[in-house]
Amino acid sequence: MKPVQERGGVRGGLSRRARWWALGGVAAMSIGAVGVYGVQALQDHQERTTGASAAELAASLPDGPHITFRNTASGEGYGMVSSVSLADPGGARQVSGQACDRVDVAGEYLSCLRTLRGIPTTFETQVYDYGQDLGISPVTTWPLAGIPSRTRVSDDGLVATTAFVTGHSYAADSFSTETTVKGAGDPDGRDYGNLQDFEITVDGEPLTAIDRNVWGVSFAGGDRFFATVASGGTTWLMEGDLAARTMASVATEAECPSVSPDGSRVAFKVRRDSGGDMVGGSGVHWDVAVLDLASGERTVIELERGIDDQLEWLDEDTLLYGLPREEAGWDADVFALEAEAEAEPELFIEHAWSPSVVR
Repeated sequence: MKPVQERGGVRGGLSRRARWWALGGVAAMSIGAVGVYGVQALQDHQERTTGASAAELAASLPDGPHITFRNTASGEGYGMVSSVSLADPGGARQVSGQACDRVDVAGEYLSCLRTLRGIPTTFETQVYDYGQDLGISPVTTWPLAGIPSRTRVSDDGLVATTAFVTGHSYAADSFSTETTVKGAGDPDGRDYGNLQDFEITVDGEPLTAIDRNVWGVSFAGGDRFFATVASGGTTWLMEGDLAARTMASVATEAECPSVSPDGSRVAFKVRRDSGGDMVGGSGVHWDVAVLDLASGERTVIELERGIDDQLEWLDEDTLLYGLPREEAGWDADVFALEAEAEAEPELFIEHAWSPSVVR
């Protein structure tokens, strides 16, 4: 009896050529699915940016102190850097020609973290001279490692950025961030790199765990700054020194710090164990806390709706933050909150996100 011939080396199975065709088909379907998702996301974005704006628009930048933010009103100007007068935050807004996901202004510069939609989608930081029309070329630009999350600018032209390298939310059990600090078009080329590479200590002991993450920088003048560090399910408020390339723990259970204008207090979000509306169905609720740096006293302000934003100081007594709308997550509003216990948030700017006070 003749032995049974094995075609392609597999008895009773697919030939080698057939298996390659099957593998190619799976790959093509996967690529096609990614492409369809990217096209759909682009179409959704285009639909939100067409038609008349849902907000009242102004022709020029407000005189005097104002708030700069990301416009989230549907229609003309959606996603663009916008500004309203500090004296009339509910009034008409001036809309620039620059789209940003996160924005911050200090000194002479504006930092814009943006998504470049396409296949593939990429992300970048653009820094503008804030005294110029934002439609011109940026002073400098560099790629972001992932999804834009946080940015802050110092009065002397340093720009801090945080991006999600993996994941897309601080509510997730697992995510990875990259937080860098660079100079905005500096002739001396200040670049402090990834803050995760700094010497980090908790209660005087080195923190070397490979799962550590750094995010949410707030500058405090000179080389001093504050940031969040997380490892093993614990978060710390850290005080850092750029020149020394160090960060040391100040307090636990603190995220996304913001230093008050006089430098005496730090506001941040703090997780609540239970109760209250969760952020985006994530199972996590963040309240607001304010830490007095001299006394160490912490004031927690419990909120009915939890937040997931880096707070901004409107003045010495009032905080601002963005909150996505429950019925349309792509739209948001900015709320004001007194920095004291029992305070209640009040609507400050409709259809707005990522506020930055320009005094």
